[in-house]
Amino acid sequence: MIVPVISYIMMACSGSPAPTTDTINEGKPLVYTSLKSSEKEIYLNAIKPIYEKQLLKTGFNGAILIAKNGEVVFEDYQGMINFSTKEPITPSSTFHVASVSKTFTAMTILRLMEQGRLALTDPVEQYLPSFPYSGITLELLLSHRSGLPKYDQLMAGTRSYVTRRKNRRGKWVKQTVYVKDPVSLTGLSSNYDVLKFLAGVRPAPESQPNRRYSYNNTNFALLALVIEKITGQTYPQYMKDSVFTPLGMKDTYVFSLKDTANYIPSYTPGKKAYPLEKLDCIYGDKNVYSTVRDLLQWDKALYQGKFVSMQSQQLAYEPLSNETRGKKNYGLGWHLYVDPPNPTVVYHNGWWHGNNAVFRRLLSDTATIIILGNKFNSNIWQAGKLSAVFTDIELPEMDAE
Repeated sequence: MIVPVISYIMMACSGSPAPTTDTINEGKPLVYTSLKSSEKEIYLNAIKPIYEKQLLKTGFNGAILIAKNGEVVFEDYQGMINFSTKEPITPSSTFHVASVSKTFTAMTILRLMEQGRLALTDPVEQYLPSFPYSGITLELLLSHRSGLPKYDQLMAGTRSYVTRRKNRRGKWVKQTVYVKDPVSLTGLSSNYDVLKFLAGVRPAPESQPNRRYSYNNTNFALLALVIEKITGQTYPQYMKDSVFTPLGMKDTYVFSLKDTANYIPSYTPGKKAYPLEKLDCIYGDKNVYSTVRDLLQWDKALYQGKFVSMQSQQLAYEPLSNETRGKKNYGLGWHLYVDPPNPTVVYHNGWWHGNNAVFRRLLSDTATIIILGNKFNSNIWQAGKLSAVFTDIELPEMDAE
């Protein structure tokens, strides 16, 4: 059993205390406490059996990195990044991190706020004049409370799609939504096509603004356009110049229309490649390609307040959707698991085609779990159970994206 081992870890590592939640709330950048080699070995021995059971024995094809106090305590690479060329996965192999991309978009918006270039209360049409809906602010986009229609469903060219909603008892149930005039697209779409679709067709919103939480990729596709409007650069270029390069994320980039010739597919569990599809070049909600080591750099930059201040991060980690009961919530670009008096868990998962990802941050333990895969495997999300190595809080499987 793993529990006794975990208890031993908690006692053995008591000499290297992580900052408390209160310390983080005070808005002070983190100063890491170095781990002893004996502590690293204890973590490694606790992680390995969980990793082998949850991932290796279920056909894991990807990369994993687990860090404590900014130091790698476990790292592994399995399988191929390209099954056609038989190219193996290495530390520099880039994966589509899917909705983990939203963390970059959200924190960039907060950074622009700190620079005085926008306010979260600004209406969307202030930056995108053709935006056809009123009463929607940047904050409502960030928190998935805009009520906007979902481009990835309405622009897919189908007449119906199955989504999920919560009934009056707060239970998730399936719902079939019928589209009156689906858009059949030819060729690849861009973020501007999303805005053009909203402005031209003006599909009915899901709800009134700020009525309820509804996870929606449209929100972050629009936020990428806001970033472009404010900075005068394309989103991919701005992220490279102002985020990835300064933070030492040398293998990270945003996939866009100009990169289609170099597209490397993701795969089904049966290793069938996903072709490039019409919505695959829309960014902001997805399309950041990165490595586990680069995502650790992102994680450390956040802990240390290098990109946005700790005070602004606290805004992002504040639960904003409290109309239904439950421990799962959402802040500004981050999923939250809120279970007082236990510390809040900050995370984002990702899923697009055969790509799925985990980026879980245990702030009170200064521990981070990063898992990236390019051959679909739902066990990647369940492997978040590795959190048990660092905390005695029992955490459920987190949202798929």
